Amino acid sequence: MKALITGGAGFIGSHLAEALIARGDEVSVLDNVSTGRYENLAHLDGNPNLHVAIGNILNESLVDKLVERVDVVFHLAAAVGVELIIKKPLESMMTNIRGSEVVLEMCHRYRKKVLIASTSEVYGKNIHGPLREDTDRVLGSPLKTRWSYSTSKAVDEILAHVYWKEKGVPTIIVRLFNTVGPRQSGAYGMVIPRFVAQALAGTPLQVHGNGKQSRCFLHVRDVVSALIRLVEHPGAVGQVFNLGSQEEVTIEALAKRVIRIVGSTSAIQHIPYEEAYEEGYEDMPRRVPDTTKIAALIGFAPTMTLDEIIGSVVASLQPASPSGPAPAASASPGALKRARSRPKTAVAGQDA
Repeated sequence: MKALITGGAGFIGSHLAEALIARGDEVSVLDNVSTGRYENLAHLDGNPNLHVAIGNILNESLVDKLVERVDVVFHLAAAVGVELIIKKPLESMMTNIRGSEVVLEMCHRYRKKVLIASTSEVYGKNIHGPLREDTDRVLGSPLKTRWSYSTSKAVDEILAHVYWKEKGVPTIIVRLFNTVGPRQSGAYGMVIPRFVAQALAGTPLQVHGNGKQSRCFLHVRDVVSALIRLVEHPGAVGQVFNLGSQEEVTIEALAKRVIRIVGSTSAIQHIPYEEAYEEGYEDMPRRVPDTTKIAALIGFAPTMTLDEIIGSVVASLQPASPSGPAPAASASPGALKRARSRPKTAVAGQDA
């Protein structure tokens, strides 16, 4: 398979690239490295099946060239994290909506299959659960920045569905529920890597709000496996799927688990939402997916418990032993260095 991964230098995208290349597939990555990192792909540097394009998803000519040469597109590029959405709402909306429109139009032009990564955020404040794919959305005021991300991803889904219904583009929509694992940054509000980093440093774990809000976390390895199986299954086309775990935990209980697993002496500190984000910020008290649909189609089931997921993040963030292997960031520069040295719209490796 020849695959294009938009956002392929990001957390999930880099793990997906790694898994596809391990199977012998050929992978093109498009990323503007605004939230993605070169280091995420450094361990794949020099592999002839990896082609890295440094550029923006809004660059239509670049996306056109990349889509033309592949069999399937994994569209993961998006503005991510609550903090980024709140700080740069207009840029985030443009990236999410216009970026998806560009990708879908090129997939229509060349008749390519495309998987659109959506989010559990589309359900908004709906506290019922587990949430099914046809569950109603419940949103706050459109004037609250908090809901711009949910709205933009819902528009992505609508575009994908319409391109499938009206133009025959084979689309698959996947709503991700809190994916976690090595390489995920806590810089944009992702809670587990943030908690782990705080616990390792011995600083207080900052819990936003009262900590009673609950979430479910799925390891990136399970996410990547499911994404690959979905694009290979003809029955997934034209469908939307929830993808997550059903092991529910409150954020305060999550903080206590992280402290226990790290063996930290850190305390727990509660931070008001207004201080963490913005005045009038609204959060979801509960978000649990119903994964019956994806389980029935591809046999999906999580393979890691929450404690194991936390342990994998701890292991990835602990300082490397002096006698142990060098971190991925120290890998030889090669193609990634060449890509970095070119203009933002340039492409590195086999014209990619």
